[in-house]
Amino acid sequence: MNTPLLLLTADRRLVLMRRIRLFAAATITYNVVEAVAALWAGGVADSSALIGFGLDSVVEVASAVALSWQFSAKDPERREHLTLRIIAISFFALAAFVTVDAVRSLTGGGEAQQSTPGIVIAALSLAIMPALSYFQRRAGRELGSKTAVADSKQTLLCTYLSGVLLLGLILNSTLGWWWADAGAALVIAAIAVREGVNAWRGDVCCTVPSAGTPHHAVAADDCCQH
Repeated sequence: MNTPLLLLTADRRLVLMRRIRLFAAATITYNVVEAVAALWAGGVADSSALIGFGLDSVVEVASAVALSWQFSAKDPERREHLTLRIIAISFFALAAFVTVDAVRSLTGGGEAQQSTPGIVIAALSLAIMPALSYFQRRAGRELGSKTAVADSKQTLLCTYLSGVLLLGLILNSTLGWWWADAGAALVIAAIAVREGVNAWRGDVCCTVPSAGTPHHAVAADDCCQH
């Protein structure tokens, strides 16, 4: 267990655990709505990127549910390894589906149509997700929870995907570059694989200095050096 974690009071741990559960609940609520909207818009426009984005929202819901399950236990650390595995597998499943659908589109399986609803969805996500990810990651690092940090990175991934998706949809709408949609989907898949590998390895920065933590203790925490 990390040294900073040992210095947290029981009350502070309870506060951080409640915050993580709250952020997980907010992630689930928002992403259920986002998934339905993105999958609908992607189906209408035959957009691999929009469908991939909607599936990422589904993955985020699964990840947040796994995190909520972990922190519903009296000793969340005992469920951490399995939760990380669930998060990693969800990343890999997303990458596999999006890659197949993007390749299908690029090889003549259907050109993506313009999608104004998709642009609105991507823009909203680009505005909301960064703040949610930041506060969850901050609480997770202070608590020393790799799963909370991994889930926050899943939320942050949604921000990156929103930017990539928005660019692809705009290029398709303004310049008629239908292939930009599939290209954006492949970028989404590549990022998902990278984050899946990191989650599987548990390679996430898990702690930050708590009040009163000596600097040498933080420096000794290899996790924070990534």
